[in-house]
Amino acid sequence: MPITLKGSCCCGAVHFSAESHAPVPYQLCYCSICRKTAGGGGFAINLSAVAGTLKVEGEDAVGSFSAIIHDDDGKGTRSPAQRCFCKLCGTALWLFDPRWPELLHPFASAIDSHLPRAPEKTHLMLRFKASWVDADIGANDQSFEDYPVESIEEWHRKRGLWVD
Repeated sequence: MPITLKGSCCCGAVHFSAESHAPVPYQLCYCSICRKTAGGGGFAINLSAVAGTLKVEGEDAVGSFSAIIHDDDGKGTRSPAQRCFCKLCGTALWLFDPRWPELLHPFASAIDSHLPRAPEKTHLMLRFKASWVDADIGANDQSFEDYPVESIEEWHRKRGLWVD
């Protein structure tokens, strides 16, 4: 049985829930978009949930932002990913990308319910890390300049953490 993730914004205008098979907050993303929109520590931690199970109270207070992604040559294209946030207090809530319509990625920072501790972490998009951030990469952690090949589902299954 999947775990129900329950979350909210800082001001209480938005409450949400979604079912998750992969509830361990193990990925730390250092990309400039996550860092600037949700990363108080210089990174953001995304979870994985089933998009079709998302329930929202206070939907009128939810805004959406689609970032401009710049390639190495400086060319920018708008991402189809929708970063949802509270329009009243600015709390980052979840990310939804229509390219993977079955998935939803709540920000761990918005989750109020208990989350299991990660036995190891994956640090990704390190080439975009802010100069003031010291990535605390543990002995068993993985680190990547860009995205890892292993999906969130694969990571959870490989470690026996997938919740059926």
